Amino acid sequence: MPLFRRSFLAFAMVALFGCAFGAVGSAAEHAKIGVVRSTLSAPIYLAIDRGFFTDEGIEPELIFFEAAQPIFVATVSGDLDFGVSGVTGGLYQFAIQDALRFIAAHSREVPGFHGYGIFVSNAADAAGLKTLKDIPGHSGGVNTVGSSFHYSFALIAEKYGFDLKSVEIKPLQSNPAIGSAIAGGTVDVAIVSNVYGLGPVSRGQAKVLGWVGDETPWQLGVVAVSTKAADTRSDYIQRFLRAYRKGARLYHDAVTGPDERQKIGPDTEAMMAMVGKAIGQSTEEAMKAIAYADPDERLDAKDIAHQAAWYIQQGMIKGEFDADKIVDKRYVIPLSDKK
Repeated sequence: MPLFRRSFLAFAMVALFGCAFGAVGSAAEHAKIGVVRSTLSAPIYLAIDRGFFTDEGIEPELIFFEAAQPIFVATVSGDLDFGVSGVTGGLYQFAIQDALRFIAAHSREVPGFHGYGIFVSNAADAAGLKTLKDIPGHSGGVNTVGSSFHYSFALIAEKYGFDLKSVEIKPLQSNPAIGSAIAGGTVDVAIVSNVYGLGPVSRGQAKVLGWVGDETPWQLGVVAVSTKAADTRSDYIQRFLRAYRKGARLYHDAVTGPDERQKIGPDTEAMMAMVGKAIGQSTEEAMKAIAYADPDERLDAKDIAHQAAWYIQQGMIKGEFDADKIVDKRYVIPLSDKK
């Protein structure tokens, strides 16, 4: 075989193997992300829609759950790479046992935004449950005992000076079940994420009693990973967070004014149309359920410690909460850090 032909074939083979090796080496890493179907996870949906995860070499897969606790169980077991949802007693128990780490904020309840709603059944409203002060003596629907909905009830009880034990807390296991219960009147009042309560309201089956962000602002959710992942997959997690925070910044700027209050600007409707599509809601429905997101997904670590203290006091979790270990400073941007 002529020398020039052998050289050409050798070059072609090197190029072929080089391309194949490069393709393998640059293959996107798959990320299973657990969320509850609501507008509170808007930054995740936006980051996926705009290709921010793809830009970071990550192939995202959304896994929808009907309650928060199973999300964190799946994160600990390795069935999910990232759990993104509201806090639960089980989440804190996993964290105390060093099975989970918090790496960023999920959503935060602030005035003027519609994240978690307080909804009243028509029957209870007709019987006189007109304000939050009227809640004692009634049944209250939540998904699970120790969930972020349950904790929201505790904050409202603290604000209005009544004993939470005066409310018959009914765990209904899932967000859709809460919506059905408030619509059917099998619970008097419920706290649930926006779309699940606003559905019955839009059909005339329930009323809005208030919004948690207006009543008791707090850090309602976190992004969590297994401790093993936090310790061994730093580059992967940092790339995920870069994409996630880009989504949060775009979403925040489209729905939030300079005073950190909700705004309806030129990009708001298009933004909420995208969010609605991600969760099977119309643009009109999504516009009624605009939740807040910190532009950098900063975490309110002080409030996290307050929550853990309540769960311990209620006997829902056992052990000692060490915020310095659980709130992973390698990844978290504290809320006190202004950017």
